[in-house]
Amino acid sequence: MTAESPDVMKLETLVTDILIGIGEDPQREGLRRTPHRVAKAYEYLTKGYREDIAAVLNGAVFEEKYNEMVIVRDIDFFSLCEHHMIPFYGKAHVAYIPNGKIVGLSKIPRVVEVFARRLQVQERLTQQIAETLFNVLNPEGVGVVIEARHMCMMMRGVEKQNSLATTSAMLGAFRDDDKTRQEFLALIENRLT
Repeated sequence: MTAESPDVMKLETLVTDILIGIGEDPQREGLRRTPHRVAKAYEYLTKGYREDIAAVLNGAVFEEKYNEMVIVRDIDFFSLCEHHMIPFYGKAHVAYIPNGKIVGLSKIPRVVEVFARRLQVQERLTQQIAETLFNVLNPEGVGVVIEARHMCMMMRGVEKQNSLATTSAMLGAFRDDDKTRQEFLALIENRLT
């Protein structure tokens, strides 16, 4: 299910109110178009609400007898923390073991993108990616690890610039079989050149 496009004019009004609220003059030369730019930015940064997973996968699920681990790692993503609406960003590592079906490799980063372009918490983002692939592919298992830096921890609050948050979601064989889980974690840790 997809959401409607945001009301850009309403967002512009709200941004103008924020500028006034922080003591700025929205008519100052450098700020005159800021409400419009911010509204358009939020329209883009939240586009995941308006994207449908079925449309994103676009028939790119294929019958295939391959039954070994498939990994797409180091998938860059950017998201907005739902608590402060400040960015967090990092890398997602996604693996699955096919059970008669594979998905086009480029579709895995697209799935990450759909869920990242919503107001999020890293834990939910990780789980949504894993559950979506598990439901669509019906694989032996899915593993997702996300490593991210949160601007809400870096710019405000504790102000820790070098902290890195890591979350994982392991479903099927990745949860039930320690050997499978360890293989996945070792493969995303090792950097092939």
